[in-house]
Amino acid sequence: METLTNRGRAVRLGATALGLALLLAGTLVGSDDHFPFGPFRMYATNNPPDAPAPDTRVEGVDATGALVDLGQRATGIRRAEIEGQQGRYQADPALLREVADAYAQRHPDAPELVEVRIVVRWHGITDGRPTGRHVDETVARWAAG
Repeated sequence: METLTNRGRAVRLGATALGLALLLAGTLVGSDDHFPFGPFRMYATNNPPDAPAPDTRVEGVDATGALVDLGQRATGIRRAEIEGQQGRYQADPALLREVADAYAQRHPDAPELVEVRIVVRWHGITDGRPTGRHVDETVARWAAG
């Protein structure tokens, strides 16, 4: 068995100290973007027992007026990607055109989408249990020009 040189020890201690410093900094001021050195908020928090629970979806309206589910199967875009960028879509709804384009690429023979919207369904919760009631809130909407 070989013994570690002083330089080897110093490198390992330095790497360990750097890793611990990043972990501490991420814990104190980090966000999801800093994972694995920052907290992954989804697992680091909980909702109050009487707070409504959000369920986000993306839907569209085609040229015939039909409502179209724009989930992952329809567009190739995961719901988590939409939720993670929701603030950007709210600030600039024109970005939802990308969802319409993704749908058109996967469904070239389908009627064109004339509207895409992000809708959050707020499920009622009382004492940590669902009430069966919900409210839909459209948080971003793009309409073809």
